[in-house]
Amino acid sequence: MYLLIALPVLLITLISVINFITIIEPKDPAFIEEFVSVIVPVRNEASNIHDLVACLKAQNHLQRAEFIFLDDNSEDETLNLLQQELVGLENFSVIKGAPLPLGWIGKTWALHQLLEASSGEIIVSIDADVRLTLDAISRSVTSLKNLGLDFVSPYPRQLTQSLAERLIQPLLQWSWMATLPLSLAKKSSRPSMAVANGQFFVVRKNALLLAGGYESVKSDVLDDMFLARNLIKSGSHGGVINGASIATCRMYSSWSQIESGYGKSLNRAFGSGLGSLTTILFLFITGVAPLVVALTGSLWGWIAYLFVVATRVLSALRSKGRLFDSLAHPISSIVLIYLIVYSWVMRGTIEWKGRTV
Repeated sequence: MYLLIALPVLLITLISVINFITIIEPKDPAFIEEFVSVIVPVRNEASNIHDLVACLKAQNHLQRAEFIFLDDNSEDETLNLLQQELVGLENFSVIKGAPLPLGWIGKTWALHQLLEASSGEIIVSIDADVRLTLDAISRSVTSLKNLGLDFVSPYPRQLTQSLAERLIQPLLQWSWMATLPLSLAKKSSRPSMAVANGQFFVVRKNALLLAGGYESVKSDVLDDMFLARNLIKSGSHGGVINGASIATCRMYSSWSQIESGYGKSLNRAFGSGLGSLTTILFLFITGVAPLVVALTGSLWGWIAYLFVVATRVLSALRSKGRLFDSLAHPISSIVLIYLIVYSWVMRGTIEWKGRTV
C-alpha cells in the first residue's frame, strides 16, 4: 500500500520541481513587425465588453495589428456594447456570426469565421474573460519567435474568489505542472504531450492552416487541447508557457458554472471511459490516499501528504495562486473526481450559454 502511494507521489514531486525550474516565462517585449490578427469570439458577454476592449486597445509594440470580434448570436447587449466601444478605433472591427451549422460547437464555429476574416501572419485568440497587460501580446509573440515555435499558449493566472473556485481552479495548472515535463513537451512530436489553454493562444497562421484550422476541432468541446494535438500531428511544435504575469482570467464565478463548465468537457478530456477511470485512480492515490493513511497514524502517510502539498505550492508560486489552498488538495481531488463522474453521467445534456453540449 505504501509503495503504491509513494511511487506516484515521488514522480509528481520530481516533475513539479523540474517544471518549477524550467518553465518558460514570457520574453521581454520586442517590436513586432509581423502582421498580428487578434480574434475574439463573444457570446452573451455584455459584462466583459468594456474591460476587454480596454485591455486590447492598450496593447503596445505591435507595428501592424487587427482586432476582430465576432458576436456569436448573443442574446444580451453584447453586440450593441461592442459597436459602441469600437467607435473611432480603425483597426478594430466586429462581425455578426452566422447561424451555428450542424456538427460544430459555438466557439469553434466562431473561431473558424474569425480566421477566415483575418489577414495576419500570426493569430492570437483571446477569450472574453481574459485581461492582458499592456505588453502581453508582444511578449507572447516575441516568445514564439525567439523559441522557434509554431504555437504558444501563455497560461493565464486563474482568479478565484468563492470556495468552489479555490478548490478546483488551481488544479488546472497543477495538472500539467505535476505530470508533464514541459521542456520535453514543447519540442515533442507526440500529440499526447500537448498542453494548451484556449483562453490565450498564439499560433502562426500557416501552421494553423496546415493542421486543418478550427474545422479540425469543429465538434470538440476541448478545442484548445485537440487543436494543439493536431498542430503537433501536422509537424508543428509548441506548448504552454507561464502567462501568469501577463494575463488573468476568472473562468467561473459560482459552483453552478463550475459544474456546467467542467461537466461539458471532462468526459472528453481523458480519451475514453478507461482514461477517466485511470485519472480518478491517480487523483485518489496521489490526492486522497496519503491523507487517509496519515490519519491512521502513519508517518509515511504524512510525508506523502506533505510532498503532494509541496507540488501544489510549487504550482501556486508559478501561477500566482494562493499557497494556503494547497493544504486542501485532498478535498480538491475529491471534488474533481465528482466532476469527472458528473460529466459522464450528464454528457450531452448540459447547457452552456444557451446551447446544449
